[in-house]
Amino acid sequence: MTWIPYPRWVVAMSAAALLAPTTAVGPAAAADDRRSAAVVQTDQGAVRGTVSAHHLSFQGIPYARPPLGALRWAPPQPGPVWAGVRDATRPGAACAQLQGLPMDRPSESEDCLHLNVTTPRTTARTPRPVMVWLHGGDFRFGRGDVYGGRRLAVDGDVIVVTVNYRLGALGFLAHPALAGPGGFTGNFGLQDQQAALRWVRRNVAAFGGDPGNVTLFGQSAGATSVCAQLAAPASAGLFHRAILQSNSCANPIQTRAEAVEAAEEFASRVGCTDPGTVAACLRGRDPARLTETAGYPGSGVDLGPVVDGRTLPMDPADALASGRLHPVPVLTGMNRDESRLVVWGMERGGLNCPEPSSRSSSSKPSSSEPSSPEPQSCPLTDDQYRDQVRAMFGDRAEEVLARYPRDDKRFASETLGAVLTDHDYAEPIYSAALAFARRVPTFMYEFAEQDAPFFTEGPEPTFPVGAYHCAELPYLFTVDYAEALTSTQRRLSDEMVRTWSDFARTGRADWPRLRAAAPYVRVFAGESGTTDFAAVHSYDFWRSLH
Repeated sequence: MTWIPYPRWVVAMSAAALLAPTTAVGPAAAADDRRSAAVVQTDQGAVRGTVSAHHLSFQGIPYARPPLGALRWAPPQPGPVWAGVRDATRPGAACAQLQGLPMDRPSESEDCLHLNVTTPRTTARTPRPVMVWLHGGDFRFGRGDVYGGRRLAVDGDVIVVTVNYRLGALGFLAHPALAGPGGFTGNFGLQDQQAALRWVRRNVAAFGGDPGNVTLFGQSAGATSVCAQLAAPASAGLFHRAILQSNSCANPIQTRAEAVEAAEEFASRVGCTDPGTVAACLRGRDPARLTETAGYPGSGVDLGPVVDGRTLPMDPADALASGRLHPVPVLTGMNRDESRLVVWGMERGGLNCPEPSSRSSSSKPSSSEPSSPEPQSCPLTDDQYRDQVRAMFGDRAEEVLARYPRDDKRFASETLGAVLTDHDYAEPIYSAALAFARRVPTFMYEFAEQDAPFFTEGPEPTFPVGAYHCAELPYLFTVDYAEALTSTQRRLSDEMVRTWSDFARTGRADWPRLRAAAPYVRVFAGESGTTDFAAVHSYDFWRSLH
């Protein structure tokens, strides 16, 4: 079996000096200019964005110098300045990466440290809350501009900022030969996120935003990034609320020793083994070679955030346990069927398909036998399900199989998805939420919509994917892979946008705070309400296996 190339798995200037997002011309021309362009003065120079019916967008704004040449594997440097008005109507290049999700595209660019700003078209009497988005993608894939911020900005009446940050080897290679002053290396992608947050603090007032009310939010690896920034000393004061979607601060990150071992293995794979020339050798490799060598999750070298002693003096999991995170309100949660996306990845390519002569053996429900399976895509059999569990859990496997038995009411792929969801997501996310709740206002949600839009590329799943990993994204953002939401889904989207933006505005949600004695978890689905999260996801069982 193979693994899908994605989960498992972002001093204000005076408002008097910086105009709100209208124009840089006199009042007589203001109305005409608003219909054709929007010009905003930043501390680097003026930018011209795009005016749409209800919102303004500014894309491809460089928040740091391009990390080229000697700046490869160096902390981000202050961004360029320019005379005149810079065009900000098109996104900048994505950071170097392979193909990830369908909405991503491969890139070989290192000139990628750009951000995008979306604002409501109307002016406001007071500065608006700011929401800074850190995309997911296993720290190997993703770009900020594919997450269209119109829905959150207009319906939530907030400023939305989406960010590119260095990925893969270019963002997280912690080789000792690349160490700068003080001997520190790695975590360049996290430092990029901090540079973007500093840009927001300096410039967002010019776009009508409040630099004193910034929410940092992210999904998957983006949520891990939010955890890291909660523990990073240099992020203090740069944001004031945190939203974590589909990942947890409870999962440990790499130790320095693990990161160095991975970096040395990476250097060997790209042919840079001479201790005296390894740094020059690595700097001489082109981005395509570096991204290809990093590969996909499970096929390349494990790269990501590391406890380096400077950017991250301690693991965010340890910081959470000891209460040494920045004390900001938290909204955290997950999707009910996260790992069904991983199981779909196992089906892709047909590597789990039985031989043609034995394909009558199936784990599909007897009442819904498909007439023609998708070519090169087959559901897991009962035996394959059990083999997977045994391979993953070793001498505890029989306990897991007893807790998650096979039956004829659902596919074996669904059962495996439940095991992986509860082990990999539900237990650590709920544990982290309870730890947050002991120290800061914490609100937890679960996205449970069973008919969310699914990716259009690749073979169709042979089982219901439900509320899979990434399923909530079309309800918050405009993303290319999703078809238009139905009227029912749009109402759910409105509810979620209202919740996310109200939390950004006030640090509160419209359901009770999470407490050990009152474990309210809000469910977002066709019929929203609350749920006994611990029971739904066998929380106590998984805790007992620790």
